[in-house]
Amino acid sequence: MGHSRLIELWVGLFVAAGMAALFMLAMQVSNLSNNISGDTYAITAAFENIGGLKVRSPVTVSGVRVGRVDAIDYDTRAYEAVVTLSIDARYDSFPEDTSASIFTSGLLGEQYIALEPGGSETNLVEGDRVQLTQSALVIEQMVGQFLYNQAGKQQE
Repeated sequence: MGHSRLIELWVGLFVAAGMAALFMLAMQVSNLSNNISGDTYAITAAFENIGGLKVRSPVTVSGVRVGRVDAIDYDTRAYEAVVTLSIDARYDSFPEDTSASIFTSGLLGEQYIALEPGGSETNLVEGDRVQLTQSALVIEQMVGQFLYNQAGKQQE
C-alpha cells in the first residue's frame, strides 16, 4: 500500500508542475507578466483604424519592446482612435517626428505598435502626440477593395 501511495504522490506533483508550467507559458503569451517596470512617460497617437490592437499590447522600436499600450479612446471630433502609449523612462530620446505604425506579429498573431524614430533635434516628452501614424491593415477591407476593383474592371 505504501508503494502505490508514493507513486500517486509523484504523479500528483508532476501534474501540478505541468499545470504551473502551462500557466507561466500562458502568462508569457498574453503579455500579462511582461509589464514595464519602473518609471514611464505617456505619449499619444491617433489612428483611423486600430484593428485588433488591445490595451497592454507591446510598443517596439527595431523589435525591442520599449513600452505598452496603456489606454485606447475614441476622439468624437476627429473620428479617430487615440492610443496612449506608456514608454519606459529609459527610452526618453525619441525625436518629435517619430512615426507610429500598427503591425501584426505573424500571420494570426497579436497586433503591436512599432515606432520609427525620425531625425528631429527635439524629443517627445510626457503628453506629446505622435503626428505621423499608419493604421492597421484590415484584411476584410483589402479583400473588399480588391473585389470592388475587379467588378469595376468587368463592367468596362
